Amino acid sequence: MVLDPAWLWRAAATSADVDELLLTTGRRLLSELGASQIVIRRLLKPDGAMETIGAIATATAPVTVRRVTLPPARLTALEEWMRQGVMPPTKKIARELFEDAGLRAGRSTLAAPLARKEARGVLLVDFRARLAPRSTLRHVVEALGVVLANDEARRTLAREREAVTAEKDAALARLHVRDIGIAIVGHETGLRDVLAKVEQVAATNTPVLILGETGSGKEVVARAIHDRSTRARGPILRVNCGAIPSELVDSELFGHERGSFTGASSQRRGWFERADGGTLFLDEIGDLPLAAQVRLLRVLQDGVFERVGGDRTIRVDVRIVAATHRDLERMTDDGTFRSDLWYRIGVFPIRLPPLRERTADIRPLAEYFADRVGRRYGAPLQVREEDIRLLASYPWPGNVRELAAVIERAAVLGDGKRLEIARALGSASPRAARPSLPAPGVVALDEAVRSHIENALRQCSGRIEGPYGAARLLHVNPHTLRSKMRKLSLDWTTFRHAALDS
Repeated sequence: MVLDPAWLWRAAATSADVDELLLTTGRRLLSELGASQIVIRRLLKPDGAMETIGAIATATAPVTVRRVTLPPARLTALEEWMRQGVMPPTKKIARELFEDAGLRAGRSTLAAPLARKEARGVLLVDFRARLAPRSTLRHVVEALGVVLANDEARRTLAREREAVTAEKDAALARLHVRDIGIAIVGHETGLRDVLAKVEQVAATNTPVLILGETGSGKEVVARAIHDRSTRARGPILRVNCGAIPSELVDSELFGHERGSFTGASSQRRGWFERADGGTLFLDEIGDLPLAAQVRLLRVLQDGVFERVGGDRTIRVDVRIVAATHRDLERMTDDGTFRSDLWYRIGVFPIRLPPLRERTADIRPLAEYFADRVGRRYGAPLQVREEDIRLLASYPWPGNVRELAAVIERAAVLGDGKRLEIARALGSASPRAARPSLPAPGVVALDEAVRSHIENALRQCSGRIEGPYGAARLLHVNPHTLRSKMRKLSLDWTTFRHAALDS
């Protein structure tokens, strides 16, 4: 009698309890294949341990679980044998596999690799008399390979859920909040307009570009968008594009296949796959190299990509929220950022004002950080009125992140009992400690640029584009010139009128 392949395949496709399925399969193999011992083992990755799922001496024996960490040389040899699929293996390999499971190999043994390509495990059968034909066990080996592959996928998802949870906890710690649903400090004052835009765009799948200086809270806004969207139950993953080495950008974003490059010892899912069904926050997107920008554009347009070294097209559903402190529009003019990618991610820009432009937020932020630091010291820390005046007069080049550092430094200087704001601000930054004065005869850069543009507009009678326009005279793109004029509050009509009056 041969084990019914239909039953085994149905069980392989539907069973959630892998250990119970393997135990049941092992017992049926014992009675129907004339075996005396059955051992099913799987290889646990990435730690290189070999775990025995079922070690069965008789049909009524309980399952035993045993875990053995193999030496690297032996593990490599075993994986190579699994991928080659040579049956039967050498007597030495068969004997060692049985002994690791706490059993002794007989004279007629068979060891068949399971899920050969991925080297997931091995089936060991000790027959009473002679070996069964290889074809007899083919469907058993294939079905058990599917079982282990499904189990490995479940384990991988569980690990990734744990990683996402850890990422969320770490992000909450960086953002200085205890719960992702907490109200953002400043939502009723300096960030009121920002939060209004967040409410507008959150329910859509429109890409969002957050513009703001370093430390101004771009990640807070990105997570607010995700938390208010229909993807709130999905993952939100943050990728610092500026921290990825250029040669590893593709592998990090899109994943890679085993053996695709030196050091790729296993398959790896990239950030896009991990964020499927959720939001991918691409921080400092302006630091991406041009080659990676091309491949990123394809994912944003079509939602598909291939892993490095792979040929299978993978489709994902990911919402992109990008952020940068750079002037991407100027970078497109300079050729350091692709204009088509800029148009794709800049559909809905949100400008996050620096802290010096929202001084009304300094008091609630300072009180929040003081409360957080005070909890660590076990004593309440009060922010006094004179402290607020000092904080409001500081320019905050590091924005909210610097404010948090100043409050913590003030608590340390006050021995955890009070806040020494004045002393903390005295060493807040090198530029604060060493103010510089302009050299004689040198004007501020913006003033010099303003004067230069005014001269060009005056010569061109206020015309910007065309062969006789100021953009041609200044050797810049007309869009760049208009952007600079808006920043400097320059009106071209003034120069047109001046030309007519003269």
